[in-house]
Amino acid sequence: MGHGFGELAKVRGIVTHKIASYEQKAFAGWWTKAIPNTLRRIRSQIFIVTPPFVMGYLVYNYVENLHTQINRKNPADYENDS
Repeated sequence: MGHGFGELAKVRGIVTHKIASYEQKAFAGWWTKAIPNTLRRIRSQIFIVTPPFVMGYLVYNYVENLHTQINRKNPADYENDS
């Protein structure tokens, strides 16, 4: 026995390859793959995500304008003040 965890049985016919982390290219294909993929994902989701945000903005803007109107003083209430 005396083997470490993961080395308890011998498996034949499976070959694994590993590469050192310092030999990998961290940003390989970034410009050619990541940017087009990001644009594709944005284009596929824009019509799902945008309408709720637009509706939320329109409701917020309407309520803010209504709040400003309600809090405005009525000049007719102060005509007889001297």
